Amino acid sequence: MSERPTTPTLDQVHLPADLRRLPREELRQLADELRAETISAVSTSGGHLGSGLGVVELTVAIHYVFDTPTDKLVWDVGHQCYPHKILTGRRDRIRTLRQGGGLSGFTKRSESEYDPFGAAHSSTSISAALGFALAAKMKDEPGRGIAVIGDGAMSAGMAYEAMNNAEAAGNRLVVILNDNDMSIAPPVGGLSSYLARLVSSGQFLGLRELARRFARKLPRPLHIAARKTDEFARGLAMGGTLFEELGFYYVGPIDGHDLDQLVPVLENVRDAAEGPCLIHVVTQKGKGYAPAENSADKYHGVVKFDVVTGEQKKSAGGPPAYQNVFGDTLAKLAVTDPLICAITAAMPSGTGIDRFAKAHPTRAFDVGIAEQHGVTFAAGLAAQGMRPFCAIYSTFLQRAYDQVVHDVCIQNLPVRFAIDRAGLVGADGATHAGSFDVTYLATLPNMVVMAAADEAELVHMTYTAAEHDSGPIAFRYPRGNGTGVALPEVPQKLEIGKGRVVREGSKVAILSLGTRLAEALKAADQLDAKGLSTTVADLRFVKPLDTGLIEKLMRTHEVVVTIEEGAIGGLGAHVLTFASDEGLTDAGLKVRTMRLPDTFQDQNDPVKQYDEAGLNAPHIVDTVLKALRHNSAGVEEARA
Repeated sequence: MSERPTTPTLDQVHLPADLRRLPREELRQLADELRAETISAVSTSGGHLGSGLGVVELTVAIHYVFDTPTDKLVWDVGHQCYPHKILTGRRDRIRTLRQGGGLSGFTKRSESEYDPFGAAHSSTSISAALGFALAAKMKDEPGRGIAVIGDGAMSAGMAYEAMNNAEAAGNRLVVILNDNDMSIAPPVGGLSSYLARLVSSGQFLGLRELARRFARKLPRPLHIAARKTDEFARGLAMGGTLFEELGFYYVGPIDGHDLDQLVPVLENVRDAAEGPCLIHVVTQKGKGYAPAENSADKYHGVVKFDVVTGEQKKSAGGPPAYQNVFGDTLAKLAVTDPLICAITAAMPSGTGIDRFAKAHPTRAFDVGIAEQHGVTFAAGLAAQGMRPFCAIYSTFLQRAYDQVVHDVCIQNLPVRFAIDRAGLVGADGATHAGSFDVTYLATLPNMVVMAAADEAELVHMTYTAAEHDSGPIAFRYPRGNGTGVALPEVPQKLEIGKGRVVREGSKVAILSLGTRLAEALKAADQLDAKGLSTTVADLRFVKPLDTGLIEKLMRTHEVVVTIEEGAIGGLGAHVLTFASDEGLTDAGLKVRTMRLPDTFQDQNDPVKQYDEAGLNAPHIVDTVLKALRHNSAGVEEARA
């Protein structure tokens, strides 16, 4: 065996061009060092670990074989891209992952030319890569589109829509199916690896094309029979018949951790004159790090951890997470209500549906990464008299908006939407923020929209939704732990469209929706200390509004401020519309709306994010004082 270089190989690689100058025999050492660097970085920053470790060799092989960034590499979702970032000029910042001012936890166009397409939602990669491939072809420029997509992401219809449209790209489109759950792969062994290299080779492709040309000259029945024989033989030996039917040349499965297999196959595909190609690689999540290999689910996303032991730094405990409060509450309600069922789109633990599923396994459905199907499936259940809860993150429910409109609201079906990750979400940044659900749901006829101010309110809203059979209803709640309030033993059915006053005052009224209520109460303390008696109301509902309460507060207070954890078009817009329609602002009332800014906020600590957004207690106080100063100036001007 040749001696390894004394200088660490990874230190020699600053960009993929450096990688491509390495002797092939050094790629194994590079992969080992890249894996160690990834583990070290994530141990200090937290983030996605198992998925990145599973594609270390694949990342090395792709950048070694293909001419990135001329060839556009698109990572589906992007949570596996940390090794890619290290190899593409960002190693010096890799320990800033998911922190304010640091690297994004996903691919991001503004970070690097090696991130040609931003991604954090699933199943977009093939469509984007197809766009890159066809653009290069139409402009007669060099470059391919390369999509790396996981087997879980292949459960989404969008992936197949793209593949069905891909033939025109020819050999400029390469799809790499990263199968890390063995969900669709036969066993990987020497025979399958040999066959993968064989069928991707130029000799085989040339022979196959020659046979095709010969077959075309045969009478039609014989031509069809020959084509079917070819497909059957390859399908029998290799699998991949579905992909062949979609116009792709299928190669695989191959061991995604064996560089001696990966590199030759990728080179063969790169040099092929055939049409679009799909390479099926089998990998293991957490590969090369025992704690992650042995507990892939716990090491998919991690907090800071000890590299030697793998022990993650535990939080100090505290109140239960909102999704667990929801899951436990729903499970309890379902004990006495056999019509309750639950749907999630590949996020059972993230939404709390795993807790429901343990208690009621036959009434819990994980539809995979298929939010559109999940919503219409829930509509079908509701139409048949069931009480379905569709538990989907706010940012992912965006993907099923037409189904919410067309299949649920127009038909006025009682689907219950449990919307997790409402508001800003911290380290995951703009791609996962739940900024828009109030705006896009409250505009729909028949829809009821609630927002929980704390975990006790979430219990009440879950029960209220279960008892609401007259149409669709949604309730939103944030990521993370609750406020620490006691959970009710018996849930309360809330009156639809009715809020509550949690603090009485006379001069200033703060109308809160959601968990900004705690900041509203802090602001009220500070305003009272300044001699400004302040009412705080938790509206609970943005649709229908508690118009009676709002009108009363507007007629008896000098300043009214609305505050919400959502974009423009939500609570503030609805309150202003009501006030305008009723002429409530004609007497000099000052109404101010506080909401998320019209920007996509980058990752940061959630408290800092809300500070940047101007939605914490000091900002509320400042908004009130400015409104009062403006009002006083206006009165003095009128007197003059």
